[in-house]
Amino acid sequence: MAAIEDRAALDRAARRRIWGWWFYDWASQPYATLLLTFIFAPYVKDLLGDGSAAQAAWGYGVGAAGLIVALLAPCLGAVADLNGHRLPWIALFSVFYVLGAAGLWFADPTGFSLPMILCFFGLGLIGMEFSAIFVNAMLPDLGPRDELGRISGSGWAFGYVGGLIALVVTLAFFAENEAGRTLIGRVPAFGLDPDTREGTRFVGPFVAIWYAVSMIPFFLWVRLPRTPRRATLRQALGQVGPELSATLRRLPRTPSLSAYLLSSMFYRDALNGMYVFGGIYAAGVLGWSVVDVGLFGILAVVTAALVAWLGGKADRRFGPKPVILVCLVTLIGAAVLAISISRTTVLWLPVAPGSTLPDLAYYLVGAVIGAAGGAMQSASRTMMVRQANPERMTESFGLYALSGKATAFLAPMSIGIVTDLTGSQPAGIIPLVVLFLLGLGLLGFVRAEGERADRWQTP
Repeated sequence: MAAIEDRAALDRAARRRIWGWWFYDWASQPYATLLLTFIFAPYVKDLLGDGSAAQAAWGYGVGAAGLIVALLAPCLGAVADLNGHRLPWIALFSVFYVLGAAGLWFADPTGFSLPMILCFFGLGLIGMEFSAIFVNAMLPDLGPRDELGRISGSGWAFGYVGGLIALVVTLAFFAENEAGRTLIGRVPAFGLDPDTREGTRFVGPFVAIWYAVSMIPFFLWVRLPRTPRRATLRQALGQVGPELSATLRRLPRTPSLSAYLLSSMFYRDALNGMYVFGGIYAAGVLGWSVVDVGLFGILAVVTAALVAWLGGKADRRFGPKPVILVCLVTLIGAAVLAISISRTTVLWLPVAPGSTLPDLAYYLVGAVIGAAGGAMQSASRTMMVRQANPERMTESFGLYALSGKATAFLAPMSIGIVTDLTGSQPAGIIPLVVLFLLGLGLLGFVRAEGERADRWQTP
């Protein structure tokens, strides 16, 4: 009887760990949903008054934050593996997240400083990206290998549900349109002034509060075995250079891992570009309001949650590589469709003046991006577990973050440059198609089951 009770207690603890880990996705998703794509980015377009200028400025700002992540992510992962700590790093970067999101309140149209707002936004984005390194590295400890796809997919789906609820609350009670009314026709809650766009600006503090409250279950329930401590923090900082250098020297001996890091470097950069610029693109090309973009976001997040969950089941049955492949082809089609849409054309064919077809076509683009993007991100996380060195999981996810951010400045900055040179938002999206194609080609060199164990031996 005692053995059965002990087993039941262990099962309950394992379920709590998984739920606690899922709560990170729930907590962090609103930054991407509300700030990066559907609410705050279109608001920046409203402030600047020009879609092309907003797209270019947003590209430069997000690109700069991505460059910082690319430079520091592998080092942080190596330090964590050497020192054996993860939770303190997650707590530290959670502070960055909260401060950065809360600072967006100062995007006052009567005294707007674009550099200051981009700095706050970048601080929060860096906090989200760095904390994700350590959270993702916990995935292998949550269950057996053949269950990781389901766990990852369910986590992404749970996160998207959180993002959806946050988006609906924001649209219903805070974010106002040109008439000063929210989606349900009321003035912003808490007496927020629509004339100074306080309802829309409140999205920053709202995201900060959402994250701080939602991370409580994570810190209470996630109790995993600490990775072996091989050095104090000071010693780890001193050893990170040689350790990381040795890891990079081993990459030629691990061709599947190398190909995957390169492939994901390109396709995740392109996907992030679609997320970052989807709202600005709709606002500039189709003339959508913040509320219109928010409705577009609801559709995208609903499909993302559903297909991320289904993608986790497909990952469990077929493995992550086929899931990524199907999603990549789908996203290439969505990007091409987006480029072909304007107020007067769909698929470069003219439509009648005042037609709603461009709007409906772009809603379809949003649904497809949400669906394929959600499933691909979930499968990419489990694919990294299969490719990584089991003894250096946090460092491996640091390299994964590096691969996702080494060219993270390339997509937004190339979009900014092409948009500046051409004065055309559709032309500015073309670099994303090129990046997706590069990722698709390199995926062909990735082994579905990762490297052989002997590949990880020190040379």
